[in-house]
Amino acid sequence: MDWLSFRPPFFGYTLRIIYLGLSTMSKALINPANIIWARVRAGMSVSQLADALGVKEEKVIAWENGENAPSMAQARNIADKTLISFGLLFAKQPPADDLPIPDLRTIDGRELQKPSASLIAIIRKVLERQEWYKEYRKDNLKLENSFITQFTMDSDTSSVVADMRNRLSLPAKRSGRWDDYERVVRQHIEKLGIMVMRERDLGGKSKPLLVQEFRGFAICDDVAPVIFINSADAQTAQLFTMLHELAHIWIGQSGLSDVSPSNHRKEEAKCNAIAAEFLVPEDEFLQVWIEKDWRLHVSAIAKHFHVSRWVIVRRALTLGLITEAQYYSMIESYKKDHERNSNGGPSYYTTKISRLGKSFASAVVSEALSGRMLLRDAGHLLGTKPLNVKNLAKELGI
Repeated sequence: MDWLSFRPPFFGYTLRIIYLGLSTMSKALINPANIIWARVRAGMSVSQLADALGVKEEKVIAWENGENAPSMAQARNIADKTLISFGLLFAKQPPADDLPIPDLRTIDGRELQKPSASLIAIIRKVLERQEWYKEYRKDNLKLENSFITQFTMDSDTSSVVADMRNRLSLPAKRSGRWDDYERVVRQHIEKLGIMVMRERDLGGKSKPLLVQEFRGFAICDDVAPVIFINSADAQTAQLFTMLHELAHIWIGQSGLSDVSPSNHRKEEAKCNAIAAEFLVPEDEFLQVWIEKDWRLHVSAIAKHFHVSRWVIVRRALTLGLITEAQYYSMIESYKKDHERNSNGGPSYYTTKISRLGKSFASAVVSEALSGRMLLRDAGHLLGTKPLNVKNLAKELGI
């Protein structure tokens, strides 16, 4: 027998298994300082990162000291748990971590510092979606409906509101519950070519978007402007946030917002005023407001305007009809009522489309089904598994 040419059964298959095993266990030659940067940026201790990765603390310490290196699989897990892109671990030095949009939030009149990893990650994810949709609109759609504004922060509030109502072309008469009205407003915003997106986390309860950090943001653009709403916030508050961010688009001012009534920055005060006047016009509100025992009448006033009770007490606060203490007390009670009355919601696919916005979701799914985009890439943009893309197509009627 020629032993040089002999190959035992499954010889090649065995070599492939060995190769795959070695490649999985190969070390990731990353900068140890980047592991420390990623961990601290994510607000995690060594112990917390070790628990998230399923390894001992000593192993994480050895990685950060440069005494050892994680495997490629472990490095990818580090990137996932700390909410950074895998490639950043290989940078020569920790990258700068500035917010890509203006930060307009305040707490007790002070600007916030050090945005969380979750906040930076969601802004970058939305920017990635916006960039794709912008190119899609340029290549596939007529751009007569691209959004161009003539207003600024110095524009008269009533003029901005009048133009918003005119361009949105909402039904003259409101109808239904506050959540019905919210859906109608959102649909008309999207018809103008403005993307409306919302998420409550970055793919699981372990990666939440914190309401105490931000409630929404707006990214202005002539072709594909974006409104993002933190849906971890009370559902009853999200209509006001949507109109606040729409006001940012209308005055051409991108920014990250907390929508707080105590935020006195010029941009935020302006957008709060626009949102309030759009939803609950001052003249009409004063006619139906009842000073005596006002708490008993909030629900009836909310039905009159087809908004939530949250919006009504917010409007009362901006007009000086109630105090901040009364406002926050009522908001807490409304939150508890909403939590008690919440029950099963819509399907996964209905919820996913609602969070992405129908226009964006339809565009991505259509490109995937046509073969112009890989299912893998479509799943990445949509934040779902590639196999779910076809189910989303059914839900969208594509």
